[in-house]
Amino acid sequence: MSQYKIMVVEDDIELRATLGEALSRGDFEVCEAVDGVDALEKIRTEEINLVLLDVNMPRMNGLDCLKAIKEYDPSIIVIIMTAYSAIEDAVKAIKDGAYNYLAKPIKHQAVVDMVQRALDAQSMIRTMAFSAPIVKLDTGEFVGHSGEMKKIFNIIYKLAKVDTSVLIRGESGTGKELVARAIHYNSARKDEKLVSINCSAISETLFESELFGHERGAFTGASQRQIGRFQYAEGGTIFLDEIGDLSLAMQVKLLRVLQERKFTPVGAHREIEMNVRLMAATNRNLEEMIAKGTFREDLFYRLNVIPVFLPPLRDRKEDINNLIQHFIKRYSVTHQKPMTGITTQAIERIMEHQWPGNIRELENAIEHAFVIEGSEKITVGSLPEYLSGFRLGGNRSQALTGLSPENQASTVSSEADLLDYHQFKEDFEKEFIIRALKAFKGKINQTALHAKIPKKTLLRKLQKYNIKAEEFRL
Repeated sequence: MSQYKIMVVEDDIELRATLGEALSRGDFEVCEAVDGVDALEKIRTEEINLVLLDVNMPRMNGLDCLKAIKEYDPSIIVIIMTAYSAIEDAVKAIKDGAYNYLAKPIKHQAVVDMVQRALDAQSMIRTMAFSAPIVKLDTGEFVGHSGEMKKIFNIIYKLAKVDTSVLIRGESGTGKELVARAIHYNSARKDEKLVSINCSAISETLFESELFGHERGAFTGASQRQIGRFQYAEGGTIFLDEIGDLSLAMQVKLLRVLQERKFTPVGAHREIEMNVRLMAATNRNLEEMIAKGTFREDLFYRLNVIPVFLPPLRDRKEDINNLIQHFIKRYSVTHQKPMTGITTQAIERIMEHQWPGNIRELENAIEHAFVIEGSEKITVGSLPEYLSGFRLGGNRSQALTGLSPENQASTVSSEADLLDYHQFKEDFEKEFIIRALKAFKGKINQTALHAKIPKKTLLRKLQKYNIKAEEFRL
């Protein structure tokens, strides 16, 4: 049974029953309510993820019920059901926080598909919560923490109701693109494209063509006409990552596009109007760049309509344990390898680290531990060598580089309990086998031959350490 619970709120008993049956076949848990009053009573006593809500009902209509649901818990997704002749009600409902609407008569598969899309979009917000965004708005400042989901959902609803530019700022690895995706897929443009462009990955000579397209013969190699990313994203969202790496010449052209809402393809003599929302991200200090003359102040203010700040992980270490549990759940599914948790000693080692790579670095460390670990809990020995303090086949003292002197001293002291010859030997053996399997793409015979391990011994070790060779095959 699905982990999601869906409520169908409909006064027509027959429609209510058929929708419930269709959702149950889609592997969702379903409950029912006869009208808005009944729905609110049940929402206060049950954990509901999504509500399918009819508009015209006795006692309390759907639009009033929607407002009450969002006031009680903005994380509950609401999809409005309405007659085709009353689409204006659905449009109003979306402005008030509904995810989308379905026009009657309703096709069962359309319901299941929309419910799944809505839950996927909600999942992005839950993952975004671990970035702990701070959003500055005219109405004040919303601060999101991994334990305060309602604030995160309020941030998204604020951003979804407007169509202005968003500037996402934070160090590398804090989750800037994840935040952009969460905003797009919960906004009014969610059914259109999200087009991501890394400004530092495209050469300056090709950037204008990449963004705005070009005509045939516009430059050497332009053998045919090609549309740009802005035209491809029409109706949707453009996400410009690493916006601080744009040249001044491209900054001028981007500013003009944002101001005039139109652009000219390279080599063309016509202007193309555009309807896209722009989101941008950077890990650079734009204020310092403005002072040095390397970033245009007018472009900064055009982008910085709604700034989102993602603090580094070292400034909110209280969130690390929640992040670890989140990644453990994810990789338990991905690697089909149940893991019950992490040892206290491993947590302590993780907390000592300063995490210059932020959430991305932490996620990589947990996935590394999943591959290496042979028990049901992540231990110090399965963490990457810069965290575990052990460098297999190398000098252990080198692995302590990067820790402060006081942390190095405490690390050496705490590792005295870990100096078990047999455990160290097993850790080395396990990692060696994993590296060999990766090198030869999980092929048992090739691994045994080139790593000079008897095949019978290799098979026995695979079983001992619960290593699945097929996980390394392409």
